[in-house]
Amino acid sequence: MIALGSDHGGYELKQEVIKYLEEKNIAFKDMGCYSKESCDYPDFAKQVAKEVAGGNSQYGILICGTGIGISISANKVKGIRAALCHDCFSAQATREHNNANVLVFGGRIIGSGLAVKIVDTFLNTPFSNDERHIRRINKIEEGIE
Repeated sequence: MIALGSDHGGYELKQEVIKYLEEKNIAFKDMGCYSKESCDYPDFAKQVAKEVAGGNSQYGILICGTGIGISISANKVKGIRAALCHDCFSAQATREHNNANVLVFGGRIIGSGLAVKIVDTFLNTPFSNDERHIRRINKIEEGIE
């Protein structure tokens, strides 16, 4: 299951991602927003992040205007490793190295063609399970004081 969320700046691109997921028969939950009316991205970041952190969805996809604010917000939830990716290499590397569980991008930064390629790369790239990456993820999870 994929949890999806966006603010008004990511709404249109989220609709394109939804079309892609439907075409690929990938189950998803659209957790809002549901229009281009102005709204607050932290609300949707929190919903999607809690859905993923709670184990109800395997991955999340979040979209705001730039992807920056919504990724910062999602990463406040314990257990979330949200990665802002505007290219396929970053999406592949963050899955392989960081075991990222939330993909983020900016609706005002990239087009729909690239966005669906990034989604495809993210969803189809497994975590490497290399000891060095596990060690680093554990350090992330411990937090920084």
